[in-house]
Amino acid sequence: MLAAIVAAVITGNTWWLLAVPVCGYGCAWIGHFFFEHNRPATFTHPVYSFIGDWAMFRDILAGRIPF
Repeated sequence: MLAAIVAAVITGNTWWLLAVPVCGYGCAWIGHFFFEHNRPATFTHPVYSFIGDWAMFRDILAGRIPF
């Protein structure tokens, strides 16, 4: 996800930004639909889902969630 944003900035090609949600959430969406058989929160509350991802990343870096 971050690599696509960096690629968009470096190359000046905004088409890279279309890859951001696919890279960031594609695997999670597949897991929700085919394994958990539920609907991801990204579709109903996209802002909260995005904030929650960064909060979990912060907790991983702080050592609260083992990597």
